Amino acid sequence: MLLIYGEEAGWASLPEDEMQAMVAEYFALAGDLRSHGKLVASDELQPVATATTIEVRDGDTVVTDGPFAETKEVLGGYFLIESESLDEAIEWAARIPTARRGKVEIRPVVDHAGGGS
Repeated sequence: MLLIYGEEAGWASLPEDEMQAMVAEYFALAGDLRSHGKLVASDELQPVATATTIEVRDGDTVVTDGPFAETKEVLGGYFLIESESLDEAIEWAARIPTARRGKVEIRPVVDHAGGGS
């Protein structure tokens, strides 16, 4: 899973032409992943202001508006890909436009079907 973190305010403050260029890069990357048979799923997330966080403590469910952590960089989206190695995942992650301004975390997904990760 390629988890994309960045500053929401940074995205909104981009000039329109830069924003459109980044969107085009995202679509091109998704197309390349799809054409190589690597794309499992991808989505952009709604703004962090729409988040709801829950915790269950002593049987009580506590619901809080907003993200679980107050941070500058927030999870903005993801690509779930098939990758033969960490090196391959790094190559794909480095093509995510937000990696130039924010961060991309690469995290293996647990395969409960017996294949490992």
